[in-house]
Amino acid sequence: MTRIAVVEDDKPTSTQLRQWIERARPDARVDQWYDREAAVAAVARERYDLIVLDIELGAERNAGVAIIMEAGRKGSVPVLVVSGMPSDIYRGVMKAADAWDYLQKPVGEHDFVETFLDILRETQKGPVTPPPAATTDPLQLDLLKPPPKWKGKNLNLPLAAQRILGVLYARRLSPDPSVPFSDFFEVVKSGRTKENVRKQISTIKTAIKEVDPGFDCIVAEPCLLYTSPSPRDGLLSRMPS
Repeated sequence: MTRIAVVEDDKPTSTQLRQWIERARPDARVDQWYDREAAVAAVARERYDLIVLDIELGAERNAGVAIIMEAGRKGSVPVLVVSGMPSDIYRGVMKAADAWDYLQKPVGEHDFVETFLDILRETQKGPVTPPPAATTDPLQLDLLKPPPKWKGKNLNLPLAAQRILGVLYARRLSPDPSVPFSDFFEVVKSGRTKENVRKQISTIKTAIKEVDPGFDCIVAEPCLLYTSPSPRDGLLSRMPS
C-alpha cells in the first residue's frame, strides 16, 4: 500500500489535497497532520512513500523544513512542497531542505496530481544504478537522488526542470547538440508548451548561475532553445563534456 502524509495546517486545504490524492491513487493510505510536532513524530515513526507539506504551519514560518530533515534521517523520502511562499523566497528554503518539487498556492487539481504521480513514478519504479560519472563531469543528476549538483554544489530545481536539464546535458556530445521542443515534451508530464519549456530553461540557468556565475552553456536564439547553431525549432547545448 502506498502511504502518503499530508502536512497542512489549513484543514479545508488538507482535506482537498487528500481527496485529490485518493482520486488519483485509490490504493493510497493518506495520513493528515496539522502541526510540526505531530508531523515530525509521525515521519519518525512511519514509513511514507511521499510527504506533501506546507513550509509554514501556523506561526512557524519554516516548520516544514524540520519535517523534511526528519524524513531525510530515515532515507530518501520524497517531499512535495505546496506553499504560498513566493518562488524567489522559496529558492533558499529548497536548497536547505532538498525537497523534490514545489507548487505555489493556489494550485489546481490537474497540476497537483500530475506532479504527485510523477514523483511516485520516479520513486516506485525501483532503484536505478547509473554508470559512474567521470570526476571531471560538472553535472551530477539522478532523479532518484535529489538534489542535482553542478560542480559539486546543490541546484535548486523542480523535477520538471531536472528532466529538461538531463535532456540538454545528454545531447552535448551529439554531432548536432540542438534539441527540438518535441524532445522536451517527451519528458515534461504537464504544461507541454514552448512557453513552459522556456520558463523551465530560465529556472535552470538561474539555478546554475547561483552557484556558477560564469555559466553560459545554454543558448537561446529566435525559435531556438539549444546547446550550437541549428535551423530546427528547439534548444542548443554548449555544456562541457
